[in-house]
Amino acid sequence: MKITIKSMRMVNPPHPGDFIRTEIIEPHGLSVSQAAKALQVSRSALSHLLNEKSDLSGEMALRIEKAFGVKMDTLLRMQTSFDIARTRRREQELSSISARAGNVARLLAGRRVNRAARKEVKSM
Repeated sequence: MKITIKSMRMVNPPHPGDFIRTEIIEPHGLSVSQAAKALQVSRSALSHLLNEKSDLSGEMALRIEKAFGVKMDTLLRMQTSFDIARTRRREQELSSISARAGNVARLLAGRRVNRAARKEVKSM
């Protein structure tokens, strides 16, 4: 049975660590230490990922693919979705950037006017 997932924006996508724990490690009956050994990473590195204290790296996704057969692309898309949602939640904090960008644009426009005026004065 093939499952097709339509593209839609998830408001609160899960961190891939929870998926890795519940859908990969636990079904294989492995402890975190055993899974870390299979992945050839430290127990603390895997534990941080599973407990959402660190993000999934490309290298870790590849290790999981090689050890358990779950495509790294799928895992990295999960991480990207999580990152986008996390950043969107911070959007209000970052809203002042657009106002500053407008100030920068005006400043740069003023510099262009000043350069043009200096050139005109020099040519007199």
